[in-house]
This record gives sequence, C-alpha cells and structure tokens, in this order.
Amino acid sequence: MHKKKATLFLEDGTSFEGVSFGSTGESIAEIVFNTGMTGYQEILTDPSYYGQFVVMTYPLIGNYGINHVDFESVKPRVFGFIVKEVADFPSHWRKNESLTSYLQQHGILGIAGIDTRMITKKIREKGTMKALLTTNSLTREEALKRLESPLSNDQVKQVSIKQPFTIPGRGERVVLVDYGYKQGILRELLARQCEVTIVPYTTTVEQINTLNPDGVLLSNGPGDPKEVIEAIPMIQGLMQERIPLFGICLGHQLFALANGANTEKMKFGHRGGNHPVKELATNRIYMTSQNHGFTVTTKSIATCPLKVTHIAVNDGTIEGLAHTNVPAFSVQYHPEASPGPNDSRYLFDQFIQLMRKEKEEKQYA
Repeated sequence: MHKKKATLFLEDGTSFEGVSFGSTGESIAEIVFNTGMTGYQEILTDPSYYGQFVVMTYPLIGNYGINHVDFESVKPRVFGFIVKEVADFPSHWRKNESLTSYLQQHGILGIAGIDTRMITKKIREKGTMKALLTTNSLTREEALKRLESPLSNDQVKQVSIKQPFTIPGRGERVVLVDYGYKQGILRELLARQCEVTIVPYTTTVEQINTLNPDGVLLSNGPGDPKEVIEAIPMIQGLMQERIPLFGICLGHQLFALANGANTEKMKFGHRGGNHPVKELATNRIYMTSQNHGFTVTTKSIATCPLKVTHIAVNDGTIEGLAHTNVPAFSVQYHPEASPGPNDSRYLFDQFIQLMRKEKEEKQYA
C-alpha cells in the first residue's frame, strides 16, 4: 500500500520527511517529547497536550493498538503525533482498532519514519519550539513564513467543560476544577467514594461555596499558568475560608501563583513516566508520571507562606508544595499516573484525610 508523504518543519529551519499516518492536512503547534515506552493512548488523550505535537522517544509505537478503556478524555488532544515506527498490525487482547485508524477518525496528523532521536536532541539543546506538520507540498520558505504567526494562549478555555455536572458518591464532597482534567484523577476520587462535582475553570469562589464542598481539587491542564487569571482570586478565596485544597500539575502552579510565588517556562519540560521525585520529609524516592513545561521558581518560594515538600531528583526543580497555615498542598507530577507508575496514589488518601481532619476541627470549633 502506497503511503502519503508527510513533512515536519521546525522553527529553526530544520525539516524531516517521513510517511503520513492518521489524518492529512496541515497543523502548527509547539513540539515536545515524551520518554514513555508505553501509554501512548493516555498521552494522546491527555488535555495537557492540547496545542502540542508529541514526539515519542521510544521507537515502536502503536503495537498494542487502541482500546475503549484507557482514554484520559473523550478524544485526542494532541495536534500531531511523531514516531520513529508505527505498528500497522497491532496485536493485543483489548485492542479495538489501530493507532492509525484512531487518528484518522479524529483528524489528527501523524508522521513516522523520521529520526525522533535527532528531534529530541534538538529540543533538549534549543528548547521547545514551534513546528509545522503537513502532508501538503510546501517549500521551507513557505513553512517558515507560516511559523512566524504566534500560537494561541487559550488552551485551558478550549479543553475545560462549559457546564458543571455531579457524579454522586457516599464520601467526601469534592469540587474538581477543570483546567483540562484527566479521567485518572476522577477515577481515583470515585474509588474513594467521593461525590465529585466537576466545574469549569471560570467558576468563582462564591459559586463553589454554594456546593458546600469538603475539599477542592485543582486539576492539570495545558499552557502557561499565568494565562489562567480567573484562577487566582478563586484559589485565594478558598484559602481564606480554609477549604482543603489539592493541586495537580497546572493546579500546582496556580496554587503557587495564588500564594505570591512565580513560575517560568522550562527549556524542554518533563514528560514521561519515569521521573524520580524525592519526598523531603522522608527522603523517599518515588517514580512519577509527568507532563509539564512550566515550573515554580525556587527563589520565589522564600517570600511565600509555602514550603517545598518534593523535588525532582534529575534537576532539583520543585515538585511539591504545602501551605504553612492552610490545609492545602500540591504536586507538579501526576499521582493518578495514567500512564506511569502508581507510587504516588497515596496523595489522594492524604487529601481525603485532610478533608476529614478539617471537617472535624470545624465541627468542634
């Protein structure tokens, strides 16, 4: 079967010619890489990847196909998928379709047969950059001209729900603020019998108060945390009322900003299921799943009512924070995994315990 040609153009002028799989057409996005060996279905559907092309560093992708279970959202959120080799004939007992057919159905471009190791090294050396993926015939000059246009900065708006909804439960009442939440987070809350109300990212503290929550979880999501200006007064209001808070990934960054800390863009970020993190209280190392391109700056914490609870072993960046006076904490990584190791699921139990403790103290105050 003849395969259509596809070309990847990078902002620095480099281009790669390969074969197309998935949809056809043209797309522009930020290019990043993920070091996971498996979990491509969860990566494709993680809303935190909205507006990005993902390069998989593991060479063979698609060999176990796509199933109807491992989705992190209702559709793929990546703008393009870049692999060394794609499996045309996947084999797995849970397989429902191939990676190629899944991307075709949802209009997502894929390119295979190119040197993903070279692309990864280039991103590590020069940082993330804009890229253009196309199945059309374009000259380098035409591609670079199109890459001059700025990328959108409304990623959270694009992935957040528009109307709140509730999933009943017998346990603690949790409000999950949707900045681009993964199903894995919801799954962990429901496994602990929580009643979960998922609300849009624009929800105010007054609206959250009407739900009478035992706690609020600030979800993961895409983009620059400083663009999500609606979150700051809401988080500050929740802290003033001592409503227990748990922030994950983008939620962690927003929690830090709401307390006067600062964030900055990383050179190429952390994306993969094999990142070691040290818990400072115990000196224990956890292997974690990560997907972020921004970090809370260490220097800014010195003037905030926050303490660092976890750090990245590889580069020393902040991976966890806790408020010194309010029942609130956050982590930069993904305790729900999906994909990745399950070492950090205990943080959901810690959130449950925090809510129960605060509820008891208010009851006897």
